[in-house]
Amino acid sequence: MPGGRLTQQERQRIASGLADGLAYAEIARRLDRPTSTVTREVMRNGGPTAYRAELAQRAAERRAHRRTRAAARGQKAAPDQYGRDPEAVRAYEETLTTVFIASGTPRMMARVMACLTLSDSGSLTAAELAERLRVSPASVSKAVAFLESQDLVRRFRDEGRRERYGFDEDIWYQSMVASARSTAQIAVTSREGVDVMGPGTPAATRLENAARFLDFVSTTMIRAAEEARDLLLVQPAPDAEGAESHTAGTDADRSRGREE
Repeated sequence: MPGGRLTQQERQRIASGLADGLAYAEIARRLDRPTSTVTREVMRNGGPTAYRAELAQRAAERRAHRRTRAAARGQKAAPDQYGRDPEAVRAYEETLTTVFIASGTPRMMARVMACLTLSDSGSLTAAELAERLRVSPASVSKAVAFLESQDLVRRFRDEGRRERYGFDEDIWYQSMVASARSTAQIAVTSREGVDVMGPGTPAATRLENAARFLDFVSTTMIRAAEEARDLLLVQPAPDAEGAESHTAGTDADRSRGREE
């Protein structure tokens, strides 16, 4: 971690900050630590409501002990073909996992998402995921099934007929649209309550204001997602003929996405 490992005293101050309702950024500022360090520490040790300084300290000591034993056995990380620092990559993967968890993704699913995101191949088999994450194949299968149900991961077969898992190119677009649709549904339900509570009453006014706000947000989210996909995710074609065919394919994909 930047600035060295967290001490037991710092963990106690994190626990006190959480008890006082402080945001991660404020706790980090008081510790003179990056916000990502505090976020990762809390999320890997039960979350803001279950964090306990003593338990977090013991868990950190166990992890350090395991690393020491592995180093003593000469178990070093395999060299990276792009010259990256394996330890830095592992630390970043942990940070990315923490961010996914903080956004509402269950821990095992977040680990799979982070692993696939940082895979240069863009896809991995169940066995590869289990090996990299050091978990059982059953855990991987459950996580992948959940991510598939959220349209965050797709499965396909490679030339060797092995089943692989990877991100669809439209993963963030689909995720944003799904979130927008969920927001729109809350708006619809809020507006239904206006007649129930009586138009003009304080409760009905509150519901109507919520519905108007959420309608605007959901519409803006979908529009922004479509514009971002059109502007940022389209690869330039090598020639005029290729450009025409690529544009046609993109338009077809866009239409298909909107119909869905």
